[in-house]
Amino acid sequence: MKKDIIIPEVENVFLAAVQEWSDDFMEKVWYAYLVNDSDFLIESVMVVSKAFGTIDGEMKKTSLLRHAFVSVPSVSVMKIEMIEKSVLALNNEFMLTFFIGDKLYDKKFIFKSHSISEDFVEEVPILFIDGVIVR
Repeated sequence: MKKDIIIPEVENVFLAAVQEWSDDFMEKVWYAYLVNDSDFLIESVMVVSKAFGTIDGEMKKTSLLRHAFVSVPSVSVMKIEMIEKSVLALNNEFMLTFFIGDKLYDKKFIFKSHSISEDFVEEVPILFIDGVIVR
């Protein structure tokens, strides 16, 4: 029966962390973006995020944050959330679920601890600015 279950693979949809100036904090802060670089409208989008890991030998984890979007058009981006600088030392996990037509897709994206930094930036498609991409 398991062989009859078709789990479609997520393609051309990924996450990026981009640094932007914040007037509230008067410094550059990191924001997580959902990038839809596909030819398809994605609908009923749900993103659940959390951070976890070890700091100074002590296990740390954040609460879950949930974000819902009715749709994300093809070849577009959607800002998800700010990534607080105190959690950059942790693994930042984003669980993405969405529909294309009547098919459900889901994928887990993890920014490894300390990977969200200027040392790992590359140009983010569609945004055309530097950021850290996780596929």
